Amino acid sequence: MNYWPLLGVAVIIVGFALRFNPVPVVVTAALTSGLLAGFHVPALLALLGKSFVSSRMLLIFVLTLPAIGLLEHAGLREHAQRWMARLQGMTLARLLIGYLLLRQLLAMLGLTGVAGPAQTVRPLLAPMSEAAAEKILPELTDDDRDQLRAVAAATDNVGRFFGEDVFVAVGGVLLIQAFYTQHGIELTPLSIALWALPTAIAAFVIQSVRIWLYQRRLQRRAAYDQDTSAS
Repeated sequence: MNYWPLLGVAVIIVGFALRFNPVPVVVTAALTSGLLAGFHVPALLALLGKSFVSSRMLLIFVLTLPAIGLLEHAGLREHAQRWMARLQGMTLARLLIGYLLLRQLLAMLGLTGVAGPAQTVRPLLAPMSEAAAEKILPELTDDDRDQLRAVAAATDNVGRFFGEDVFVAVGGVLLIQAFYTQHGIELTPLSIALWALPTAIAAFVIQSVRIWLYQRRLQRRAAYDQDTSAS
């Protein structure tokens, strides 16, 4: 057995440890493994190109992430925070619950790629959540900001995970149907999706309550700090 192609893994480890750009690191690792495996350069480049074109979801991420990175470099997060600060009636709970509802409805329609951690949570939802929390508690600690980002990411995950099962053509529904068929139980994707609807509603209610309770904790801390400073 030829173990030399495994050096590509070492290239990835060293490149990531030295904090090099991930794209050239991964391409270099692929070329290293391919050449050591005996591929000629034209055949290796053709294989990489074919794999890239066939991975349509990867193509979406490759096109989306650089655009988001450029927008963040141009100050997208800061603009989102300033815009949120000007919306007096928009509270933290209203922002996150509204996003949860929108995310879940889009997932129910099969539009799971419209939003996500990279597309919306990091550049938009997280900074807007921080700005909304600063209306309640102006002096946010680093732990508070990390927790806010975690709550925003959890809201996105709950909305997608429990919303997509209501869509009849999602992979999870088809997997459930195949499992029951193997055991002699015939179910249609529509019936499975309808049975997933109560779970989606319960998940929305539970996550909304969690968001509201988190906002209440911030409000209690703000009131305590105000009473302490007054005394």
